[in-house]
Amino acid sequence: MKRLARYKYIFLLGTVLGLSACDKGFEELNTNPNASTTPNVNFLFTQSLLKGNLVYDRTYFYTSYLHCGTYIQHFSIAKEIGGSGAGDKYAMNDFYQSFYFRYIYTNAILTLQEIITTLKTPARAADVNKLSAARIWKVLLMQRITDLYGDVPYSEATQGRNSVFLPKYDAQADIYADMLKELDEAIKAFNPDPNASSFKDADLLYKGDVAMWKKFGYSLMLRVAMRATKVTDGKVVAKDWVQKAFAGGVILKGEESAVLHYSNGPQTYNNNPVAFELVGQDYSLNSHGADNIEWGKYSKTWIDFLKNNNDPRLGVVSVVWNNNTPDTSAAIQKGMPNGSDKKTADFVTYSEPNPATVLNNAAPLLLLSNAETNLLLAEAALRGWVSGDKTQYYNDGVTAALKNWSLFGPAGVIAGDKINQYVTAHPLNAAGTFDAQMNQIHTQFWAALFLDEQEAYANWRRTGYPVLVPVNYVGNATGGTIPRRLPYAIAEQGINGAHYREAVNRQGPDLLTTRIWWDK
Repeated sequence: MKRLARYKYIFLLGTVLGLSACDKGFEELNTNPNASTTPNVNFLFTQSLLKGNLVYDRTYFYTSYLHCGTYIQHFSIAKEIGGSGAGDKYAMNDFYQSFYFRYIYTNAILTLQEIITTLKTPARAADVNKLSAARIWKVLLMQRITDLYGDVPYSEATQGRNSVFLPKYDAQADIYADMLKELDEAIKAFNPDPNASSFKDADLLYKGDVAMWKKFGYSLMLRVAMRATKVTDGKVVAKDWVQKAFAGGVILKGEESAVLHYSNGPQTYNNNPVAFELVGQDYSLNSHGADNIEWGKYSKTWIDFLKNNNDPRLGVVSVVWNNNTPDTSAAIQKGMPNGSDKKTADFVTYSEPNPATVLNNAAPLLLLSNAETNLLLAEAALRGWVSGDKTQYYNDGVTAALKNWSLFGPAGVIAGDKINQYVTAHPLNAAGTFDAQMNQIHTQFWAALFLDEQEAYANWRRTGYPVLVPVNYVGNATGGTIPRRLPYAIAEQGINGAHYREAVNRQGPDLLTTRIWWDK
């Protein structure tokens, strides 16, 4: 019941903050003289960057690792169906699967809306660059949540100050249309004057650099637009928005990528959230691969792909613990089949994340990189939507995906000759069928976005590539098909029942198998 109450009252926050006194003098009597009445938007923006990136509250672990990452077979969990094994076995589990829904509004979206509301006042007109950055960042977070669940609270999600305590669920088509509008308006509103107000050091991505924020905004526009390639209802015309993003200028170079940098200590907020969560919740470095908390390992699908293609990422991302020492030797790497439900006697011999890269607290977090944009442009060029050579975009995307591991430190550096050999050995078959080229592009996308499991899962649902063999575990909830979405929080059925039922009636049953608007 505590979880039910917490979610309900978060939406009341705005109104609680805005209540005025009924009796003369009552407000002064109940006002903390030491509290600020004006939000410090710099502090709030930094917090929204950290909280929005799934830091230290189980959101990466529950959502990206246990579910998205096992659905697309980067990871495998050996526990039986139920609890943490729900994702790997396509089972329903409200606590884990609804966690992102319950978390992101309360810890990031409301904070961003407070920033936006504050900066939209006439008195803050000079802070337009701060406002534009906040609007762009909000789009990224809202896309994440709608891509997981489909129709979600959007237009009314932060309207507690206006006495909207039970927000409606907007249709995903409308959410996508508005996200693109928000990006377009925010990008155009930037003031290029180098002396204009900005978040500066409070901006952990670009330090207030307007040119870089515009590239980030257009790159996010490209991501959002490409998600709608299969929709035909006219709400979003993917081609038009892809061309707008391309003309505006997207991220193409490594130094332009949106990256959050971390260090190893002393506070947890200094640590990479992926490493922090994976070590703390499964891959305890003291277990040396023998007694992982959740019995997690890399998926056989993932390791087989790396080995079969002589992929130089294998030794960068993967180790087998050999006599209590992490061994990157290619010959001994092996993945655990998805659908496993026992911790076998040879459990320690399966591959898992490399402590020197993936589990390094000082590793960076890539939010939107040149690998992603180049591969999306390869598809856009294949469709005839943008100028440029699809083969060059493809090669640049694959190259970037390999080079970007150098950001993880010395253990992530892949020699240039090995990168060239890999790209040469895996050319795009430019004369092949559309589907064959899509398979190549998005199999590389699946590999390039390893660790960004939410985005990789969304792109897999849109494209169907790479072709994955699903698990048909006894008692699964999907009939042996890979889930298409996550269910809403059960709490919503009681707290916001009318709007919940409206969304379900419009979108389809609240099941793992229901396809959302863009997933045709």
